[in-house]
Amino acid sequence: MLETLVQLPDDPILGLMAVYRNDPNPLKIDLGVGIYKDEAGNTPVLDAVKKAQLHHINTETTKAYIGPAGAPGFGKVMEALLLGADHPAIVEGRTNTLQTPGGCGALRAAAELVKRCNSGATVWVSNPTWANHIPLMGDTGLQIKEYPYYDRETSSIQFEAMIATLEQVGAGDVVLLHGCCHNPCGADLNLQQWEQVAAVAKARGFLPLVDIAYQGLGDGLDEDAAGLRILAAAVPELLITASCSKNFGLYRERTGAVIAISASSIARDATHSQLCSVVRANYSMPPAHGAALVEIILSSEELTAQWHSELTLMRNRINGLRQLLVDKIVARGIERDFSFITREKGMFSFLGVTPEQVRQMRSENSIYFVDSSRINIAGINNSNIDYLVDSLARVL
Repeated sequence: MLETLVQLPDDPILGLMAVYRNDPNPLKIDLGVGIYKDEAGNTPVLDAVKKAQLHHINTETTKAYIGPAGAPGFGKVMEALLLGADHPAIVEGRTNTLQTPGGCGALRAAAELVKRCNSGATVWVSNPTWANHIPLMGDTGLQIKEYPYYDRETSSIQFEAMIATLEQVGAGDVVLLHGCCHNPCGADLNLQQWEQVAAVAKARGFLPLVDIAYQGLGDGLDEDAAGLRILAAAVPELLITASCSKNFGLYRERTGAVIAISASSIARDATHSQLCSVVRANYSMPPAHGAALVEIILSSEELTAQWHSELTLMRNRINGLRQLLVDKIVARGIERDFSFITREKGMFSFLGVTPEQVRQMRSENSIYFVDSSRINIAGINNSNIDYLVDSLARVL
């Protein structure tokens, strides 16, 4: 049977990682893989996480299964982090949260839940969106369609076109929105635009699904969740998928959450039972370690304060690199306007060069990023930025 299979091409980013590792050029730069890096090019373990790990080692008493829903304490601290502890949906008892294997596990669980509600549903994703959104949602059998979002010519959001499309989406469909720090373009909705999206969602009756993987890396924890909270206050039903990989640096621990907000406590209980059934039939139960660390940190005033401080340093470094990159481009005499990079949020931006120019920078200068020209801003540092800007000037 297995010999009938056809070999698939490498994932574009994973394939780039392998080529990068084997490149002997000492000046090589990796701007492809979407993980946070410090000035030395490392992805550090946060001090708050290290302290939480020590506490967990000293207090953990069992390695028994934690059940399909995961740890209840993790769910409560994640709801408070994302929605705010006094959000009406929490106060009214309309939320339930399941711990998942990363944001990917959350997205797949959400997709399977939607399929149980309406097997003919269409999931509307932004153009562009994170590439893995499409297989995670679409491989369940749900149809995928796009709504306009980012104009590559003007490096800005096509908001009027976006709203015009969403006004045609009806009840029974799902609209996937990036909560903050849009991947891959970095262009985020402002609060007035979130209000308009919420009004359209309420009027049309579609189900919003907010994927928020970078909370705290844009403007701040509360600021980055403000749009999500506006939407959660406006509509009776909402799905949220969240990741702790980026803001806690727990990439390899695969820690995420799916939150379902229902219109009533009765609907909440039914939704919870269905989500647990989805999990049981998929991966059975989530891993415990990463979620335990998040719960420990967010349940401790001292560790929460330390995490906030470390997250602020990460955010300020990324935002500072955005400004530095634009300043270096101007100083180098490049005439094209790259100022849009400073207006975008999070780790990603499109550099705006052609696929041919991307490949030229890769072959001639060992600078690695995907053909769409999405770059990871956190891969830049003071030792490689001049080389990057010089390489960019040559291809332009």
